[in-house]
Amino acid sequence: MSMTDPVADMLTRIRNACRAGHRRVDVPLSKLKVEIARLLRDNHYVQDYKVLDDGRHGVLRLYLRYHGDQPVIREVQRVSTPGLRRYVKVREIPRVRNGLGMAILSTPRGLMSDREARTAHTGGELLAVVW
Repeated sequence: MSMTDPVADMLTRIRNACRAGHRRVDVPLSKLKVEIARLLRDNHYVQDYKVLDDGRHGVLRLYLRYHGDQPVIREVQRVSTPGLRRYVKVREIPRVRNGLGMAILSTPRGLMSDREARTAHTGGELLAVVW
């Protein structure tokens, strides 16, 4: 299976794991995915993440967060895709679920949440939205 969109694959694995009630989910490792995991942790969507050495390319393990028995991540959607990139200016950064959700942007200063990007006055590629 060729992976045209590793980020979409990661988000799908997270979505599926949440729906199945799993406590953790493993995804193939990449620097970008570690940055996404950091954002998810810093914004309290996942408890934590670890980079594991599987003797091959490495594995990124995310520990999912639950509120009672409901997953904190209710939905996670890919916005920009390799086939159709979505770039936004600062003023165009969406407010996800009236500020209850989070948009993940790839900016010239690295991966940021929508809030960070607004504060830094920088736009970028709108990778995904989470709520």
